[in-house]
Amino acid sequence: MENKESKIEIEVGSEVVGGKYSNLAVISHNENEFIMDFIFAHPPKGKVNARVIMSPSHAKQFLKALKENVEKYEQKTGDTKKPPEPPAIGIEFSKN
Repeated sequence: MENKESKIEIEVGSEVVGGKYSNLAVISHNENEFIMDFIFAHPPKGKVNARVIMSPSHAKQFLKALKENVEKYEQKTGDTKKPPEPPAIGIEFSKN
């Protein structure tokens, strides 16, 4: 059987193309999904800029891809410095 490579054309919409800055991520999970909230925190407030929900298998693929990309980045630029420990602050999500 011939293995043909299929291609998916992916469009990046105008509302996404600029990206969102995040300096904090909160990750939670249940048996069916991982929920990743990407936050811009500027005390005393913060705002969730994006929420990404993935199946456990996709989360595992994402982790592998992120690890590989960080390794490639560090091969070019040197080790990434570990940031200082953030101050102890509580995170509370407003309910709206």
